[in-house]
Amino acid sequence: MRRRGSDFRRPARRRISNVLLISLCVLIIFVCIVLLSRESQKSSERSIYTKISYRNDRILEGLNVTEEMLNPSSVARQLSDQISLAKAFVVIAKESNNLQFAWDLSAQIRNSQVLLSNAAMRRNPLTTGESETALRDMALLLYQAQQLHYDSATMIMRLKAKIQGLEEQMSSVNEKSLKYGQIAAEEVPKGLYCLGVRLTTEWFKTSNLQRIVKERKQMVLTLKDNNLYHFCIFSDNVLATSVVVNSTACNSRSPEKVVFHLVTDEVNYSAMKAWYTMNTFRGVTVDVQKFEDFTWLNASYVPVLKQLQDANTQNYYFSGNTDDGKTPIKFRNPKYLSMLNHLRFYIPEVFPALNKLVFLDDDVIVQKDLSELFSIDLKGNVNGAVETCMETFHRYHKYLNYSHPLIRGHFDPDACGWAFGMNVFDLVQWRKRNVTCIYHYWQEKNVDRTLWKLGTLPPGLLTFYGLTEPLNPSWHVLGLGYTNVDPQLIKNGAVLHYNGNSKPWLKIGIEKYKPLWDKYVDYGHPLLQQCNVH
Repeated sequence: MRRRGSDFRRPARRRISNVLLISLCVLIIFVCIVLLSRESQKSSERSIYTKISYRNDRILEGLNVTEEMLNPSSVARQLSDQISLAKAFVVIAKESNNLQFAWDLSAQIRNSQVLLSNAAMRRNPLTTGESETALRDMALLLYQAQQLHYDSATMIMRLKAKIQGLEEQMSSVNEKSLKYGQIAAEEVPKGLYCLGVRLTTEWFKTSNLQRIVKERKQMVLTLKDNNLYHFCIFSDNVLATSVVVNSTACNSRSPEKVVFHLVTDEVNYSAMKAWYTMNTFRGVTVDVQKFEDFTWLNASYVPVLKQLQDANTQNYYFSGNTDDGKTPIKFRNPKYLSMLNHLRFYIPEVFPALNKLVFLDDDVIVQKDLSELFSIDLKGNVNGAVETCMETFHRYHKYLNYSHPLIRGHFDPDACGWAFGMNVFDLVQWRKRNVTCIYHYWQEKNVDRTLWKLGTLPPGLLTFYGLTEPLNPSWHVLGLGYTNVDPQLIKNGAVLHYNGNSKPWLKIGIEKYKPLWDKYVDYGHPLLQQCNVH
C-alpha cells in the first residue's frame, strides 16, 4: 500500500515544476519588453533633442541678434541708430511745420525698416553692399536736419517756449472761465425776474392780500415769543427763500412753533409780501421786512455804507480799472457791499426782542427737524457753527492777510475756519459782549482792503474769534454748489448748503444735486408755470 501511495505522489511534483518554469519564462519575456521599450523611448528623445538642437544651432549660426546689435561695425545697428534719430527729427519737423521734410524722413525710415525686416526673415545679417544706398540716403537727410538746427538743444528751447505759450493760454482760458462763471452766477434767470414782476403786480392789484396782512395782528406777539423757534433769512430771491421755508416746514415736528423773519430790499418787498400771503407752509409764521425801514441803518453807524460813499471804493467795485484787471472778478462783486449780505452782523438790532435765533442763507435746504438747535449749550459763546478746518485751506491763513501786523499779532493762522449759512446766535451774549462793535472795528481797519478782500466770512472770522462754539458737522453740510460731496454726508445732513456759484435755480447748477432742491418747489403753482420756472 505504501508503494502505491508513493507512485501516486510523483506526478504532482512534476506539474508544480512545469508551472514554475512557465511563470519564470513569462517574467523574463516581460522584463525584456520593458527594457526594449525604454531604450526605444530614450532613442526617440535623443533624436528629437538632436533635431531641436540642430535647428537652434542653425538659427544661431544664421543670425545672432544680440551679437549683431552689439557689434560696433554692424550695418543693422547703424540702420537702427539712424531710424531712432530720424523719428525724433520727424516730430521736430512737424512742430516746425516742415511737412515735406517730415514726409521724406518717414519714407526713408520705412525703407530702412524693410531692409532690417528682410534680413530678420532670412536669418542672415545685412551686408554693406545691400544697405549702402539706404545708409547714405538717411545720412544725407540727417545732415540736412542738423543744418536746419534740428538738434536737442534747439528742441529743448522750442519745447520750453511752447510750454510757456500753453501755460499762458491756459491761464487766459481759466481767467475767462472764472469771469463768465461769476457772471452766470450773478444773473437773475428770466423765470425768477418774471415771478418777481407778477407777484409785485398781484400785491398792488389784489386788495385782499394787503387786507389779510393787516388782519394778522396776532403775528406781532408771535414774532417776539422766545418760546418759539425763530429763523432769519436776508435775501432778495423769492423762490430761494420759499424753498428754505418750505423745507424747514416739511421736516419740522412742530411747524406751528416755527417763525421765519425775512428781510429783503425795497425792490423785492412787495413780491415777498405777496408770495407769503398767498401761500401757507404747514402753519409756519412768516414775517417780511425791508431793510430800508431800519432808521438806525445809516452811514454814520454802518462802516459799509460809509465806505460806499468813498470814490475809491466805488471805483474799485464798479469800474474795475484801478489795477489793470489784476484783481480777480470775484473780489469785485458788488454784492459784498449789499446790506443784505452785511445784516448778519446787526441781528440784535434787527430783532431786539429775541434771545436766540438760527441764521440761514437762502441757498440751503433743510432735511431734518432743527428744533434741537435751540437747546444746544453754546457755553457762553455767541456763535454756534460747523467748523471747516478738515483741510488746511479752510484755516484762518486762507482768508486773511498775515503779512499785515494787525492780523499777524491777533489771530492764530492755523485756527479753524467755520461756515456762515447755518448759525445759532445767542443774542443775549452778543449784546453783552458788544460783538457788533468788534465787527465795526475790523471793517473800518479794512477800508483799503489790506486785511482781506472777499465777502463777509473773513470779517466774521475776526468778529467771532474766540466766541464760536463748534457744532456737530452733520448740522451743516457744505459744497453742493461747487464740488462733489460724500453721499453719506448728504444723507445724514440736517442742512445742505449750495455754497459756490452753481446754485440749484441756475442753469449752471450741479445736476445731481438739483432734485434735492426741486422737491421743495411747487412747479405746478400757476405763477411758476406762467413764468416758465422749471
